[in-house]
Amino acid sequence: MSNPSDKFLLSIVELGGYPNFTPLYEEFGYEVVVEHSMRKAIGFLKKTKPAVIVAEFNYQSDFRDRTSSLESLLAVVQRLPDTRVIIFYDREYLPQFDKLRARLPVHAAVAFPVEAHELKSCLAAVAAFQTQGIDD
Repeated sequence: MSNPSDKFLLSIVELGGYPNFTPLYEEFGYEVVVEHSMRKAIGFLKKTKPAVIVAEFNYQSDFRDRTSSLESLLAVVQRLPDTRVIIFYDREYLPQFDKLRARLPVHAAVAFPVEAHELKSCLAAVAAFQTQGIDD
């Protein structure tokens, strides 16, 4: 099994609509793995412990017991205390996202449209945590 020091970054792109940030992730020294479904991402987490996960919060009002498929992923991430989570979200669904964020581990969030400089700041904060071992 891998550990977060292996510098894997799991990028989960379900809907997309933003630039491919793989070059930025690689600039920070991450080996990038891209998944396009939450189910496959959760399967990946059973085998590998990424240092960082970047995912989208896609609110789904038709779910009875949760707000999005992201909740299932974050429930798994709770068992990975050294994995940092960055979420892209739509401002329209900020109240729903805030409820999720209050219950599950999200270390940074960036509203759409995602700007590279905002994401770079999040990645720099994650890098500082990982090198200094400081919790946020």
